[in-house]
Amino acid sequence: MTRRELDAAGITDPGLRTDYGVCRQLNARHGRTYFLATRLLPLERRSAVHALYGFARWADDIVDDLDRRLTPDERDLMLKRLEGDLAHALRTGGAAEPVVRAEPVVRAVSDTAGRHGIEVDLFADFLASMRADLTVTDYPTYADLRAYMHGSAAVIGLQMLPVLGTVVPREEAAPHAAALGVAFQLTNFLRDVGEDLDRGRVYLPADLLAAHGVDRPLLEWSRRGGRRDPRIRAALVAAEALTRDVYRTAEPGIAMLEPRVRPCIRTAFTLYGGILDAIARHDYTVLHHRAVVPRRRRAATAAAGVLRVARARWHAAPAADPVALERKGPGRG
Repeated sequence: MTRRELDAAGITDPGLRTDYGVCRQLNARHGRTYFLATRLLPLERRSAVHALYGFARWADDIVDDLDRRLTPDERDLMLKRLEGDLAHALRTGGAAEPVVRAEPVVRAVSDTAGRHGIEVDLFADFLASMRADLTVTDYPTYADLRAYMHGSAAVIGLQMLPVLGTVVPREEAAPHAAALGVAFQLTNFLRDVGEDLDRGRVYLPADLLAAHGVDRPLLEWSRRGGRRDPRIRAALVAAEALTRDVYRTAEPGIAMLEPRVRPCIRTAFTLYGGILDAIARHDYTVLHHRAVVPRRRRAATAAAGVLRVARARWHAAPAADPVALERKGPGRG
């Protein structure tokens, strides 16, 4: 599919096509839920989404998943180099003047930013939050966490808006798009609380935990020994309720998007919400087990998304519908 996605997006430069392919591979390998939803986008929108995901994943890997022997200072240096390369690529127009030594994700995302008019400041805010992960290990209040999530999550939703398109003024949809990014990240924080603790971080705000008699030592005791505590469960239930409130804030924004992209975002909304359902179904044992949406349920949700795509296509002009072209095309890339 890669070739046809790139053709539909008008990406013709061979080097850039390779760069976008790297981003797509990162999305497929690491963003299982996200990638599944992306398959429901119109063909010409997918490469840009892959580029945004690929860049975010690359930066996140610098912070967390590269060689564990790297020091925070070494990781900070890598982030600064990435930031400098991106700033240069954005300043010079990305594809118009390629940054030869930059990573493929930088070349692809700078090209995407130029094509869709994505605000440069959103990338700076994102990288600032990534840098915070090198030194900040907990958040005293939810307000502190929200400040971090502006850069790590809300800006992702805002970056997506120019790619997806809206039927209302973009500024009207922006708060909902930002909230959806935050809802997805809060879901990940709740699902990954045990793994984050292993990295020395607690993303659940300390004031929420303290309201139920929970602190970091209690979480570490539970994680280390595989033991449960009703205070921890109560705190996790409260974190789930907070996250569902953010989903409710985000949901009206789906109807503000262009009709052909709504099935993708609705599917992502449902799949990520399904992670919360799985956490509750497993009685909030996230310190000991990673909650996942069962494959059958993911498939059913994706199938429902396909039906929504079909309905959207029915109301679109056939010649302008890249989803229809994808189904009728002679080959696959």
